[in-house]
Amino acid sequence: SGAGMAGLILAITIGKFAGRDIHIDLYEAHDTIKTAGAGITLWPRTMEIMKELGMHEEMSRILTKPPSSSHGPKFRKSNAPEGGFEFFHHIFEPHGPSHMHRQHLVDLLKRHISSSCTVHFDKRLTEYDTQSSGSLALHFADGSTATTDVLVGADGIRSTVRRTLFETIGPGIVDHSKIRHYSDPSWTGTLVYRTILSAEKLSKMDPNNVALKDSMLVSPQKHIVSFPLAQGTQINIVAFVSDEQKAGTPFDGHWVADASPEELEEAYQDFEPDVKCLLKCAEKPSRWALHVVNELPLFTCGRVVLIGDASHAMTPHFGAGAGQSMEDAFVLGRLLAHPLTTLSNVSAALKAYQDVRLPFAQFIARGSERMGNILQFCLPGYYDGTDRGNMREEIEILKEKILDQWGWEGDGTVAQWVQAESQLREDLCQRQEDSA
Repeated sequence: SGAGMAGLILAITIGKFAGRDIHIDLYEAHDTIKTAGAGITLWPRTMEIMKELGMHEEMSRILTKPPSSSHGPKFRKSNAPEGGFEFFHHIFEPHGPSHMHRQHLVDLLKRHISSSCTVHFDKRLTEYDTQSSGSLALHFADGSTATTDVLVGADGIRSTVRRTLFETIGPGIVDHSKIRHYSDPSWTGTLVYRTILSAEKLSKMDPNNVALKDSMLVSPQKHIVSFPLAQGTQINIVAFVSDEQKAGTPFDGHWVADASPEELEEAYQDFEPDVKCLLKCAEKPSRWALHVVNELPLFTCGRVVLIGDASHAMTPHFGAGAGQSMEDAFVLGRLLAHPLTTLSNVSAALKAYQDVRLPFAQFIARGSERMGNILQFCLPGYYDGTDRGNMREEIEILKEKILDQWGWEGDGTVAQWVQAESQLREDLCQRQEDSA
């Protein structure tokens, strides 16, 4: 269920590695395959997946930065009308992040869908139920139904599969007092403004503007991330405004809405001139209420499994949400395509996926949340934006904390697949011994 990046990678992976006929049905709620948002960050571990799927060269041609180059963002304290200051330039060695339009990535993935996959449009899942045979009956908003042997919930942060899984899960498996906590996304108290602007326009206004290159423009409760897109012709802007007192409270209004350029400029009126110039170039910004999925105790039950945002929608402060979704899909796809996996033992494959991916994805989600707190000077025990006469020294300590958050972004997805396959083999051997 869901033809976003996770669903597409899953279908491509199964189609490439299954040495037998495994038919895949992707049920997409919209009338076309599209994606929300604009820029996307791709780390080396994500590029590792594209190499395994044979799409690396094709993808490299449309990346804004070649994945072999070492680079990284410049961090600036920017809430100073007279001018901010850079407190360090983080260089990722040996490979830094690359960037591209989300839709360009989706278009690339669409071209690689195998013939064993059928995409069904305008199919919004409303619920599913398990039949006596073990198969699953799917019910859609248009009144139609379908059946499947295995249901993969790749249906995003407001996942119907996740909601139904936890609402129907058996007693003793999870704490039933927390069903809503697991089923419903949680507002972080943060509003995110997103826009893409012309690099040429910004360069004409301010040729040395800090946002023309990867930048983190930080301050208490607010920060802006900027990076080039479309071979440097555009600048992707993601601007955060947080109120930690509102975290976990219901958000009143549309999660995504249009915003005026004036609203965006007003939010950062106390920032340095570079930021004010940057935001004057913004056109048609959108405002997003940043929600996440609370940590789940499991990703699978029976023949149902969750991947991507349905299982661990996270804050974007690592630029890792899409990559983690793709890792889920790759590992699960390899397990489902494995020659030892059959319908009778598919639960072993789903458990191997969960045991490898759940702890790592949740580790990344927690780290991303922590990075957001660091960037907005609200990490307990560290610099909080208050001028105590030793700001530079306190920020230097904070810099070391930022550096501590990294180390996960290199290669590792294939290693996770190898780990999951090893667990699958061990589980199946144990089952065979137990039945002997």
